[in-house]
Amino acid sequence: RRTPAPAWLPTAKGEEGDFCLRSSDCAAGLCCARHFWSKICKPVLREGQVCTRHRRKGTHGLEIFQRCQCAEGLVCRLQREHGPADASRLHTCQQH
Repeated sequence: RRTPAPAWLPTAKGEEGDFCLRSSDCAAGLCCARHFWSKICKPVLREGQVCTRHRRKGTHGLEIFQRCQCAEGLVCRLQREHGPADASRLHTCQQH
């Protein structure tokens, strides 16, 4: 016999912009990330989108506006530019 879920427990997964506590609270293709002082469901990053590369463990929690990770099959890498080597320090989601 199954017990019904408590009333405070959301029955559907959160959509983009909905408040969340963890990524499992969000619908497919979304993650739970900080936005100001709360956390909301945001879209997982697609190829070519700007991503955040975390050099040290623990720095992800310091951001006010977190980004989701890159989608499956993509990695966050330094964007290759044609020009001066230090022209851009931008990281984007790219194929392996």
